[in-house]
Amino acid sequence: MDLIRHLRFFVAVAEEGHFGEAAARLEMTQPPVSQGLRRLEKQLGLQLIRRTTRGAELTDAGRELLPRARLLVDDASRFVGEARRLHERTEVLRWGTPSLVGPTITATLARRIAGIASGQDSISSSTVDLIEQVSAGSLDLAVVEAPCVTGSLTTGPIVVLKRSVVVPAMHPVASADRPRLRHLAGLRFCHTPRSFNPPAHDQLIDRLRESGLDPQLNTVTSADQLLAAVAAGHAFALTVDRDALAAVDAVRCLSVGPDATALRLRVVYREPGLSEVAEVVTAALYRIGKAT
Repeated sequence: MDLIRHLRFFVAVAEEGHFGEAAARLEMTQPPVSQGLRRLEKQLGLQLIRRTTRGAELTDAGRELLPRARLLVDDASRFVGEARRLHERTEVLRWGTPSLVGPTITATLARRIAGIASGQDSISSSTVDLIEQVSAGSLDLAVVEAPCVTGSLTTGPIVVLKRSVVVPAMHPVASADRPRLRHLAGLRFCHTPRSFNPPAHDQLIDRLRESGLDPQLNTVTSADQLLAAVAAGHAFALTVDRDALAAVDAVRCLSVGPDATALRLRVVYREPGLSEVAEVVTAALYRIGKAT
């Protein structure tokens, strides 16, 4: 006998006080509900419902057992809901990338993930936030900037991607034969806030200074803000998406100091079962790195 199913009949009849109304609530006809309740009573050796001309009334035993029956039915519903949520979680990969990482990387990774997961949800956020979400389980996996503090998360190898410098089209460096980072003096540097990932932020600034450039920061949190600031003529930025910006007349992309401006990324995850997914994502990053 399906105990939970028959307890659901009992709860419905007890709460509705009528077999017909209980059947309608359960989206069934009345005979199976009545037969199921009798089967439950026989199994328990107790009469739970007294049939009357007015409908159905609880017996003393039924009144005493109803609260426990409600708990069991509710727990079963919650159990099924939780199982469904876990099933959906295994089917849908939840992943993230750092803010301003660019559409090329995001689109390439999404295409690769589509080949190994039936569904996916992605977000763009700070490296600090991505690591917190992976640690908390609200994300399965994330691509983050390196270096960064990863705590107890499993980390993949660091992948180095070349970045171009985005400058205003009218700036003298845009037409220089051999542009250097020091030629950007006077332009503000568009970048995400230091709080998004202090270790990587500090390392990048140190590398720029070693190359002869000590820029003032212009903090941005979206690609639109970045592009607007550079196009306005008072800032420069870094990008992996050189080809994507080629059609924007107001800016130019230059190859300047690849070691100083390189983007370093790695995959982080918590669950051991995601190691194969992490390897696929890392391999995709390597391919992007070779293409840049």
